[in-house]
Amino acid sequence: MCGIVGYIGNQNAANILVDGLKRLEYRGYDSAGVAILSEAKIHLRRSVGKLPVLEGLLRENPIAGMIGLGHTRWATHGRPSEENAHPHTCCRGKIVVVHNGIIENYVELKNHLTIKGHVFKSQTDTEVLAHLIEESYTGDLLAAMRLALKQVTGSYAVGVMCADDDRRFIAARRDSPLVLGLGINEMFLASDVPALLPYTRKVIFLEDGDIAEIRSEQIKVRTIDGEPVERKPQTILWDAVMAEKAGFRHFMLKEIFEQRTTVRETFRSRISLEEGRVKLQDVLPRKAAESVSRVCLVACGTSYHSALVARYWFEEMAGIPCDVEIASEYRYRRSMKEPGTLVIAITQSGETADTLAALRNSRLKGLTTLAVCNAVGSTVTRDAYYTLYTHCGPEIGVASTKAFTGQLTALLLVALYLGQCRERMAEDGIRSVLQALTHLPFLIDKVLSQAGEVERIARLVMSRSNFLFLGRHLNYPIALEGALKLKEISYIHAEGYPAGEMKHGPIALIDENMPVVAIATGDLVRDKILSNMEEVKARSGMVIALATEGDEQIGEKADYTIWLPAVHEALTPILSILPLQLLAYYVAALRGCDIDQPRNLAKSVTVE
Repeated sequence: MCGIVGYIGNQNAANILVDGLKRLEYRGYDSAGVAILSEAKIHLRRSVGKLPVLEGLLRENPIAGMIGLGHTRWATHGRPSEENAHPHTCCRGKIVVVHNGIIENYVELKNHLTIKGHVFKSQTDTEVLAHLIEESYTGDLLAAMRLALKQVTGSYAVGVMCADDDRRFIAARRDSPLVLGLGINEMFLASDVPALLPYTRKVIFLEDGDIAEIRSEQIKVRTIDGEPVERKPQTILWDAVMAEKAGFRHFMLKEIFEQRTTVRETFRSRISLEEGRVKLQDVLPRKAAESVSRVCLVACGTSYHSALVARYWFEEMAGIPCDVEIASEYRYRRSMKEPGTLVIAITQSGETADTLAALRNSRLKGLTTLAVCNAVGSTVTRDAYYTLYTHCGPEIGVASTKAFTGQLTALLLVALYLGQCRERMAEDGIRSVLQALTHLPFLIDKVLSQAGEVERIARLVMSRSNFLFLGRHLNYPIALEGALKLKEISYIHAEGYPAGEMKHGPIALIDENMPVVAIATGDLVRDKILSNMEEVKARSGMVIALATEGDEQIGEKADYTIWLPAVHEALTPILSILPLQLLAYYVAALRGCDIDQPRNLAKSVTVE
């Protein structure tokens, strides 16, 4: 979850490290630090808080050097403090470590090292690595690191540097992402691609068990046993501009308004209106698709909500039974999935620890696996048999927006494709959905043009302490996602609920202080949700309704209405989420919250 940056070359390392950390701050921002090697000495600057504090320290007391490591932290072991901030050093201050992951046996290792005379300065599990490497160091940093990591149980992405050697640093990974950037007479290290984009788009993704020796002119990758391995460079199609705010106040708002593009890019080359067909045979071969008898979707957080929507599509369009599993629970269940099950792992980053574990467990059982992912070269895309990319570009805001609608678009295509291969859907039926899909980017713009009205409603409800979001059928998962967005960035308690269950508990909470957001689009359950709105009004609750244009009956029952254009009912979730993203954004902005970096959250959960 933390952000790691490394540099070796002929430029000022401190400047590059801080710039990289800024681009990774969505991964952690409770403390930060850098270590620069200069004149055979490790120089540390560490601070609690966000990066401007660290920048101030470096302005007051700069460090000149051309090799260094940096880190921005999301605390796991030890509260945010200067002593717990990375980088961490050994007893003599010669070996320095930055680390993302969890060393599960750190207590045992720490006790062993303490007996041997090592003195610890922090409460973190990471510091154990610095002392372990010191214990094995006899002049060869790479050899010492290999010996140390063989004693470690848990996950790690780690960068290590030694004061005795200013010509290299070492990096290694197990179950936490690390990527190397290749420049001309300079090399880079990062835990995610955005940190590298201003400098290079030529990268190497390290794999589990890799240890890389990084010099300014070359990179050598070995296994933990010292065997050389080849990791081919890849070219990232994103550029640095895509990871900038482009005039928007926050990344989240920019990414909300990018959804027209991301939805279009995800489906554009994968459909044929003329033929009424989805073209995914290069993703999932037709023979494999025809053999699917059940679908299991595994995901966490926002991706889990996209899976809940997709369940309806798989069952109704493809005629296939579909299970949806929270990955963190599924990995510990003795799930009995029969042959013919297609396990689809959904993850924006491709590095979500629980989703990766669920995917790997499924592969061990011999099940076919498909990754739906936004990050080229990420771990999930290498571990899955098949991969379908969403073309969303970098998503920097911690609260996911465009990645969610990109996932919905991709999952819709998979459902249609399975229905097509299994001859469950006729050509005309598929063409009808695809025609609506091609028109969707225009409708997304139309919904987002109402941002001013959503902001007006946000001003009226920003001081409320609790919200209830209600939805049915395809829009029940959207109620969950709308509540999650509000919780994530405004810190207001919000709950998403299936509207039909309102009488089974939540109705007791409704009074004049409880805003209820009712997602009342779509035809199948429209009358049912109208009845739920009546029940809220009868108890003096405030109703904010999402309704289809022209549905005056809904408008009359609501205190405030956000109008959505008519669309094919299967696509209503993609439009319904947009005003809820905006509502969360404007409520948080009006309350003065840190929208792109909400407290206690990080973008990618790479530890369990």
